[in-house]
Amino acid sequence: MKKELIKLHHARSAKDFPELKLEENEFVELAITRSKLGIVLMWGAAAFGYLLLFIALLFLEVNASDAAVALNGFAKSYIYMIILILFCIITIAALIGTKVYRANRLYVTNKRLIHHQANSLFSKSVNVIELLSIEDVSFKQENIVDHFLKLGTIRMSTIGDETTYVFKYVNTPKDELDTITHLVHMEKEKTKRRHRRPAEDQEYDDEDDNSETPAA
Repeated sequence: MKKELIKLHHARSAKDFPELKLEENEFVELAITRSKLGIVLMWGAAAFGYLLLFIALLFLEVNASDAAVALNGFAKSYIYMIILILFCIITIAALIGTKVYRANRLYVTNKRLIHHQANSLFSKSVNVIELLSIEDVSFKQENIVDHFLKLGTIRMSTIGDETTYVFKYVNTPKDELDTITHLVHMEKEKTKRRHRRPAEDQEYDDEDDNSETPAA
């Protein structure tokens, strides 16, 4: 890949992904996000909660004139306030859950894997994995629910310390896994050639290897 094209990809990635601190001549090949199905299920649960609150409210209104369940004004106001508070809690929980869920991303560049992980609004981490350090990348479905919903977990193991990184709730990403595997292979092959060739040939070698890397 020509130097000018590499710089163009780098500039575009820096613009599209300002949250990443990209190195020189580094650009994003893939940006993997969690399945949208998770958000649908989250808001489906919230909708079920809204339905229960609506049924409770409807029950109070329909039976307001029934002496057996009749409530005075203060009691009714108190129950309405509880229903309103529960409505707000469900909505806030769904909004926070959506934000945290979306904050989990896996970026694949031509040099590294950058894993943005969020467990809550205040619990976040960033794992940076060099392509050369990756020993194995796989996709795993652990139970019948994963198979039914077509979801799974990307697992990335590293050489040496044998650390395993996981990225959950991903749609079956065959193409993404093939791309990551290809990038890892190319980076390792490039490193092997660097050790075999004289130092003055390394710059040319970089350009030649990048020409085999899929464009973003």
